Amino acid sequence: MENGGGSTTAQGVVLSVLVPVYNEIDVLPEFHRRLTAVLGACAPTYEVMYVNDGSTDGSLAWLEDLCDRDPAVALVDLSRNFGKEIAMAAGLDHVVGEAVVVIDADLQDPPEVIPRLLEQWRAGYDNVFARRRRREGETWLKKASATWFYKLIGRLSRVDIPRDTGDFRLLSRRAVQALRQLREQHRFMKGLLAWIGYPSIAVEYDRDPRMAGQTKFNYWKLWNFAIEGITSFTIAPLKLATYFGLAVALVAFVAIVAIIVKTVLFGDPVKGYPSLMSVVLFLGGIQLLALGALGEYIGRMFNETKGRPLYFTKRCIPAGRDRRADPASAPPDMS
Repeated sequence: MENGGGSTTAQGVVLSVLVPVYNEIDVLPEFHRRLTAVLGACAPTYEVMYVNDGSTDGSLAWLEDLCDRDPAVALVDLSRNFGKEIAMAAGLDHVVGEAVVVIDADLQDPPEVIPRLLEQWRAGYDNVFARRRRREGETWLKKASATWFYKLIGRLSRVDIPRDTGDFRLLSRRAVQALRQLREQHRFMKGLLAWIGYPSIAVEYDRDPRMAGQTKFNYWKLWNFAIEGITSFTIAPLKLATYFGLAVALVAFVAIVAIIVKTVLFGDPVKGYPSLMSVVLFLGGIQLLALGALGEYIGRMFNETKGRPLYFTKRCIPAGRDRRADPASAPPDMS
C-alpha cells in the first residue's frame, strides 16, 4: 500500500512533485515507493502529479489504480504523446504546491535528493537545479555530445543555461507562474527556465543508471533536441550564414582579380570546367545550408502563428478527489 501522507486539498499543499510518464510501467512501482518514502519525511503536505504522455504499456492503468489507493496522487492524462517538454508544461498548469519538483520516473535522478532541493528553496531560491557530478549508465558519446552542446549554446545564447543540468529541479510558485505565461510550441525547457530569471542555485548529485526499461531519447531525437534549443534561444545560425556568405564573396572577388591578372598580364589560360564545378558545388552547398537554417526559423514562425493549444487532456484527476466519481465523465481539458 503506497504512502498517502500528503495533503488531499489544493489549500496548504507545500510541495508538488511533477512526474512526466511515457511507457515506464517497469519502474513506476519502485519509483513511487522511494518517492513517497522521501516526501513523507521532508514535506508536511504534498501531492504527486503524474502526467501520462500517451503511454501504451500499461502505465496509465497502473496510475489510475494508484489514484484510487493514494489520495496524494494526481493524474493528468494527455490525449496523445506530445513529448516530454509539453508534458511538463501540462503538469505545471495543474500543480497546486507552493514549490514544485520536476523529476523523471526512470530513477536516474534519485528522489533522495529532494530534501536538499527543499533546503535551498526555504533559503529563498526560486530555481534550485540539480547538477550532475557523474552520469552513470551513459555512453561516452552521449556524455561528450551533451558537453559540446551546452558549451556551444552557452556561447551562442544571451541567457546563461547551466551545464550538466537536466529537468530535475525545484521551482518556486512565482517561477511556475512565470513559465505558465510562456505558451510557445517549440519548447526548450532548460532555456525557458534560465530566461525567466529569478534567484537560482545548483545542488550537485550523482546520476544513477536507468533502473529498468529503455531510454526514450535516441541520437536522432537528441540531435533534433539540440536544434530546438539552438533555434529557440539564438539567431546565431542566421548570423553565421551572413558572415560566411560575406567571406565567400570576398574570397571569390580576390580569386576573380587574380584570374584576370594572370590572363591579361601573363597569358595563362584558365582551365574552366574543374574550377567552375568546384565553385558551383561549394557555393551551392553554402546556399543550401543557409536556406536550411532560414527554413528552421520560418517553420517555427509558421507553427507559432497557428495559435494551437499546447495539448489536450482526456481526463484530470486531482489529488484528494472523490474516487467514486467517474473521471471520464469530466469534460476534456485543454490549454
